[in-house]
Amino acid sequence: MSASYTPSMMSRARSLMRREPSKYFNATVSIGTQLQEGLHVSKKINHNRRDFLTTMLTTIAATQLGIIGCTTQHATSATAKLPIEGELPSLVGAIAWLNSQPFTVDELRGKVVLINFWTYTCINWLRQLPYVRAWAEKYQDQGLVVIGIHTPEFEFEKNIDNVRRASTELKIDYPIAIDNDYAVWRAFGNRYWPALYFIDTQGRIRHHQFGEGEYEQSEKVIQQLLSEAGTVRVGQEIIEVDARGFEAAADWNSLKSPENYLGYERTDNFASSGAVLNKRHLYTAPAQLNLNQWALSGDWTIGKQAIVLNKSGGRIAYRFHARDLHLVMGPAERGTSVRFRVLVDGQPAVTARGLDVDVRGEGTATEQRLYQLIRQPKPISDRQFEIEFLDAGVEAFAFTFG
Repeated sequence: MSASYTPSMMSRARSLMRREPSKYFNATVSIGTQLQEGLHVSKKINHNRRDFLTTMLTTIAATQLGIIGCTTQHATSATAKLPIEGELPSLVGAIAWLNSQPFTVDELRGKVVLINFWTYTCINWLRQLPYVRAWAEKYQDQGLVVIGIHTPEFEFEKNIDNVRRASTELKIDYPIAIDNDYAVWRAFGNRYWPALYFIDTQGRIRHHQFGEGEYEQSEKVIQQLLSEAGTVRVGQEIIEVDARGFEAAADWNSLKSPENYLGYERTDNFASSGAVLNKRHLYTAPAQLNLNQWALSGDWTIGKQAIVLNKSGGRIAYRFHARDLHLVMGPAERGTSVRFRVLVDGQPAVTARGLDVDVRGEGTATEQRLYQLIRQPKPISDRQFEIEFLDAGVEAFAFTFG
């Protein structure tokens, strides 16, 4: 079956989730327009941003489970027979658990289980979270067990204290398995944040959802599995979620900027010339950026996974088109803080400020997490974002938009 897709559909499909960052890249390009010392960068492109269309709108094979499913944008009938996609794999690879004792597969028999793969800086998961949290609360007395599998993307997300703090702030009280070694991830054959797996009382995977969206369909699957269990009468009402802040759904109609990483391994559209990798270097930004280009000014070190500011006064500039702009960042040294100032088109971000920016267009990075720096009112247009750091020591990882 063939189909045609509009640019907005393609943009949305590419923005619904993150693909695993470290195992599926095969393109080689150079960063920026010049590399000093004759160094050529083998930069591993995140095909996540390019494969979303086929991922979301055609068949996916999750190889280790033998899952073959079509993660289209069209919901199936709530009364459709759910296939058996595989068996619930072992969870013993988790190195720790939060909010509960460790679960085994045998202990989960007789329960309907929802497995949610997440990592706490992922904006796609943050926008899915209010639904998962609501399902956990609504159906817990009817036999649903929700388990979050925290599989980190960045090194700092392996810190259990960071995960515990994030889960507390986000009001997550269901069990969380800490999957720092990707053992549970591999057992499922998973490749995406966020990912949902729906397991029946016999321990069989009956449905999956990769990426944001399809919330009504997902809840209908939960209701169907609970009804199959036959223990209680399950209502057919669908929850309504009033998501705000980070959790608010993206403005898909105006979103024209894809996620972009800042470390040289996976970045795109770096516009400052003379990039030097893994060494301090003084950068200047060009006078004009094209849409989705970014640049540095000041004394920075460009590393494999992140960029680090060596001297106060450094800036990052980004030309973007979206309602929201987020930056995963934080002080490189634990226990310190970094002050910053946010500008939009050269002016302090006041009316367009995000959750982490005050009325003067300023803020402070106190921990490594996702910061919302811009939430602009309509009309949405191409804007020039700049963040100036008033202190040294910030480490910046990725931009995401919404």
